[in-house]
Amino acid sequence: MERYQLFIDGKFCDAESGETRPTVNPGNEEPIALVPVAGKGDTRRAIEAARRSFDEGTWAGMSPKDRAAKLMKVFQILKDKEADIAELESKDGGSTIRKTTMMDAPVGIEHFRLLVELGGSLPTYEPLPWVDFPFVSWNFVNREPIGVCAGIIPWNFPFMMAVWKTAPALIMGNSIVLKPASDTPLTALELAKAIAEADLPPGVFNIVTGSGSVVGPELCTNPMVDKVALTGSTETGRNVMRMASDTVKKVTLELGGKSPTLVLEDADLDIAVDGALFGTFFHAGQVCESGTRCIVPASIYDKFMAKMVERIGHIKIGDPQDFETTMGPVVSKTQLDTVTGYIDIGLKEGANLVCGGRRPTHMEKGFFVEPTIFDGVRNDMRIAQEEIFGPVLSVIRYDEVDEAIRMANDSIYGLGGAVFSRDVPRAIDLAKRIRTGTVWINDYHLLNALAPFGGYKQSGVGRELGPHGLLEYTQVKHIHVDLTADRSKKFWYNYIFND
Repeated sequence: MERYQLFIDGKFCDAESGETRPTVNPGNEEPIALVPVAGKGDTRRAIEAARRSFDEGTWAGMSPKDRAAKLMKVFQILKDKEADIAELESKDGGSTIRKTTMMDAPVGIEHFRLLVELGGSLPTYEPLPWVDFPFVSWNFVNREPIGVCAGIIPWNFPFMMAVWKTAPALIMGNSIVLKPASDTPLTALELAKAIAEADLPPGVFNIVTGSGSVVGPELCTNPMVDKVALTGSTETGRNVMRMASDTVKKVTLELGGKSPTLVLEDADLDIAVDGALFGTFFHAGQVCESGTRCIVPASIYDKFMAKMVERIGHIKIGDPQDFETTMGPVVSKTQLDTVTGYIDIGLKEGANLVCGGRRPTHMEKGFFVEPTIFDGVRNDMRIAQEEIFGPVLSVIRYDEVDEAIRMANDSIYGLGGAVFSRDVPRAIDLAKRIRTGTVWINDYHLLNALAPFGGYKQSGVGRELGPHGLLEYTQVKHIHVDLTADRSKKFWYNYIFND
């Protein structure tokens, strides 16, 4: 069994305590590797290394073009290891090998490249309008790195999330301490190996694995950290924001969701039904922006439901390492208990269990649950309001579109959503009325590294990806250059002098 190490100040090392824990394959409940359990001391050493590297200015002082050249070496190393990353991602997090080889590994690596190239081309100088009355001055904005960034990532897309935190922080000139989820640390640690091989300056990238209750508070409260970027639950985001507030750190938070899939009467049912199922059951529903509320017009409701039940039979649950499997397990026994607990809640609330709701009988081991659909759901039920983070879909009936929009917006969340309709201009108008950060039209889940991603309301603060996400890793400095050469014309000095 492989034994991984922390990466601090350019060197791999064990935790100070020497303690390790196994990471477990959710598909068969067997251990895969041993991972260090970092403590506060390890976390502080990583923060100190990042602080020193930033303050010395070797990395931060490079031109964006030179930083991009260095980081493209990391991209090439990752590209060469793509197949290994895909296999490890599947084993560590329970993702199907079908998904990790077609999406997680190749798309994550491509996102690394795109973010580095985009960051390397963003101007650090932004001109402002000239001022020529009553004085003449030249004004401009300088974009500068924030400093030391802490990246805290979740267990659902561990490699992709490591890329989303690391590439923007580094290309914009910051140093970073990355904290992977305890359940799925392995591909983030493989990213550390690639960065070590590319020979970035010591301390620019650091990774600590350990308990969120130990490592997280140190990252969020240590005054040497300038920014915290979290992807996680809304409750975790609230805690991070509280802890970071004592030192007024910048935070970007990509949090939970309970996203609506709005189907219109004129929707292409083949696209809408499969899109709604894809929106919920992709990665066993463990996606923050999953479309777990499907809002369907009464006029086509019965036809839509019948087709959905037929199509769900084509989702194959099984061994994640089998390429024919299209839905794997949830990540852990804890998450399995959470999902099955919500299924019980739905039944107690009076929703109708259309299909699923049980562990698949053919899977003796692993944290599996069948794709589950409830209808007869009211939008105020807990299964329609609370994030389950598992393969559970609530279908809600509506009569008028305005009613559907009200239900779509009746949520503390606002991360994703979709509209299915043949009338694209109308769908766009409705998308503008849904208070959420991303709306897909006749599709779901596809994210573009060059487009912003983030949430409204309690789904988050700030954006990731694209120019908007990269600029979250910069400070804005206004520089004013006065061009008045004659002291006698600087009349504003006389506000304090009586000559």
